[in-house]
Parts: sequence; C-alpha cells; structure tokens
Amino acid sequence: MTAPLIDPFARPITYLRVSVTDRCDFRCVYCMSENITFLPKKDLLTLEELDQLCSAFIGLGVAKLRVTGGEPLVRRGIMTFFRGMSRHLDSGALKELTLTTNGSQLHRFADDLYAAGVRRVNISLDTLDEDKFARVTRWGRLKQVLNGIDAAQRAGLRIKINTVALKGFNEEELPRITEWCAERDMDLTWIEVMPMGEDIGSEDRLGQFWPLTDVRATYERSYTVTDLAERTGGPARYVRLEETGQKIGFITPLSHNFCESCNRVRLTCTGELYMCLGQEDVADLRKPMRDRPGDASHLEQAIRAAIARKPKGHDFDYSRQRADGQMTRHMSHTGG
Repeated sequence: MTAPLIDPFARPITYLRVSVTDRCDFRCVYCMSENITFLPKKDLLTLEELDQLCSAFIGLGVAKLRVTGGEPLVRRGIMTFFRGMSRHLDSGALKELTLTTNGSQLHRFADDLYAAGVRRVNISLDTLDEDKFARVTRWGRLKQVLNGIDAAQRAGLRIKINTVALKGFNEEELPRITEWCAERDMDLTWIEVMPMGEDIGSEDRLGQFWPLTDVRATYERSYTVTDLAERTGGPARYVRLEETGQKIGFITPLSHNFCESCNRVRLTCTGELYMCLGQEDVADLRKPMRDRPGDASHLEQAIRAAIARKPKGHDFDYSRQRADGQMTRHMSHTGG
C-alpha cells in the first residue's frame, strides 16, 4: 500500500485545493486588481494534466478535493474534469468533491455538478445590497448570483455562504445576511480579509480588517452562541446560534491562525504547489509530469519532496497597523 502523505509536523495531508483557472468574471477588490493580466492559456495545465495530478494526490491519501479559481466555472470544458473526478468518488478513494464559486455560472452548471457527484458548494457573497455588491466585485451582478443560488438549491446542492468580513462595508449587514441564510437553510462562514495583492500596504486594505473576534461579539449581543467541536476538514471553527439553530463558521488566518491542524495544500492552474497559503515557497509539479509523461513514481517523488517542505505555519499579522507576512501575489493566483 502506498504510504500516505505526512508533513514534517506529523500532519496528514488529506485535502487538496486545486485552481483550474486564474480567470474570473468578477474583479473583487480583495482578490485581484481591476486590470489584471491573466496567464496565457498555453501556460495552464490541460484538463487531462489536472486530472493526472489530482488523481496522483488521491492515490496518496487525499480524500477531499475542492475546485477553485479564479472562477472555476468559467473554464471551458470544466465539466469534463468534474466527470473525470467522479470516478474516484465511485471507487471510494475520494470522499468529497466540491468547489468554491462566485455563483455567477451556477444557473448553467448546477444540475451537471450534482450529476458528477458534487453535493456541496461554497459561494462567495459579501453583501446583499446591489450597489455595494457591484462596488466590491467591480464587474458582478447580484441578481445573477441569487439566480445561481436558486438553481443550486433546486439541483439538491447544499450551500455554504462565504462572507469576507470588511470593516466599514458589511458590518451593519451582519443581521440581514445571517437571517437570510437561516431562511434559506444555508450555512454561513465569515472570513478575515487576508493581506494578499499589490495594494496590501495601503491604508484602505489595512482599514478593511474586521477581526472575527468582533464579529463574534456582535453575534453575542443578539444571540446565544455555543461553540461546536465539529470540523469539516477545513480551517473553519463553528458555533451554533441557539435562537435560529444555524451553524456559523469563522476562518481566522490573522486573529487566530489554524496552522496546527492544517491538512491542506494548494495546486495552481499552472501546476505550482503551495504548501502554505501564507508562504512564498512553491514546488513545480508541471515540469516532472511533463518531463516524464506517464511516470507515476516520478510524479509521486516530486509530490512527496514538496510535502516535506511544508512549513509549520504562516505569518499573517495586522498588528501595529502593518500587514506583516503579506503576500504580493493575488489570491486569484493561488486559488481561493
């Protein structure tokens, strides 16, 4: 039996986030610049190469695969990849196939995703106000996303809303977003804005940081908040609001990092493996795959060598009004 992937700190690697494209039909202010230059299509892994790499990780014990971008559903032919991954669900090697999306294309693909074995999707949505939505996404239309959510629920997909906590932007919307999710039986996770991208040192970016300790305190003024021991294989910690019964998640890479239990790595659409979201160290898996096509053992060696370099944790910190540990690459480069 092939030995599982274990990093230098005895953490099993069971979760792969794979970006299938750096392209997106939105330009969210904390994710990418408005006039970003995307990679030439020739630099991207082919769908067949994405399948080969993901299958190699699954063969080494990865049980959860999350497809990201950019916006994964804008990649041409992407359902071919999802249908290919469904064979690992059928075999039992893969326990969950899911994706993070902005929701803009779900009205087109929800039924196909369900047919491929996807049962749960994360949808990024930071506001329910049309004007503010247009401002934070630059190019987005709220109605299109809401139509996508309707389509996903009709298809039978379980939805979790991911909301980036942005000070001075969506603070006052917390009750509305929470109640809206409760009415639609959708889970909600709040995420601290991360210091990634070209403008991270700006006053605007520093001013966006709304620590989730404050978000929780806001909930505690109106609800009975109970901590849950539940973990879903990702970085979120969960609470239950007793008055509504709904589950609220908190992803806190800055105010309380989750490195001690990190079980995940990120694969970019060009075949780069980031062992940590908050570190610049990267391993090129495209080259060994293309240098010796079909040589599974050679690719496995490259993967294991990369995991052996996984650091203990990241260095994100907004203390003293600095974005310490900041990453100049955009979030869309690594994958959401």
